[in-house]
Amino acid sequence: MILPEWRVEPGLTDYAAAVAAMEARVAAIHAGTAGELIWLVEHPPLYTAGTSAVPADLLRPHDFPVFATGRGGKHTYHGPGQRVVYVLLDLGRRGRDIRRFVAALENWVIAALAVHGVAGRVIAGKVGVWTDTPAGTAKIAAIGVRVRRWVSYHGLAINIDPDLTHFGGIVPCGLPEPVTSLAAIGGTSRLADIDAALAETFATMLADFTTGRDQGT
Repeated sequence: MILPEWRVEPGLTDYAAAVAAMEARVAAIHAGTAGELIWLVEHPPLYTAGTSAVPADLLRPHDFPVFATGRGGKHTYHGPGQRVVYVLLDLGRRGRDIRRFVAALENWVIAALAVHGVAGRVIAGKVGVWTDTPAGTAKIAAIGVRVRRWVSYHGLAINIDPDLTHFGGIVPCGLPEPVTSLAAIGGTSRLADIDAALAETFATMLADFTTGRDQGT
């Protein structure tokens, strides 16, 4: 099976423009006129509100622009120092199992973190990836996807070295746990390092998702 196009966008990518580009690509993938895409971006500071977002979780609505988005989940923060990975795959031919797809994304993040010596894990009943810090358990990666005509988009966000105080304007993903970053726990602060780890572990994740084998966590 042909691997998706892999694209790393330089600089900061406007969020609304990114969503418009994803929607156009999703339509083209469904029509068979474009291939799948893994798109790595970095956004200027902003908040997004997923389909399950509640107004009470937006604590400081005037800190940054707020975008309503069609992905699953609640409020999230995007900003410099965070690697956002948009995953545009044809689930129609890779297996129409959204739950397994989300689990594969979590396993992918865990595998990429492990390359740099960081132990990530999932928490039963919650979506995303957590790690243990001296202060306790903290979330290091968020996942929120949308599927249209069995083509996925949106994806995941890994905190490399963002300004963690910016998360204080929301209840991240509606959960009480604090957030952390690789830099905050003594890991790499370079997006390029995580990009390389994601690329290194991607083929295995994709094969496991497509064939239905479980990587485990």
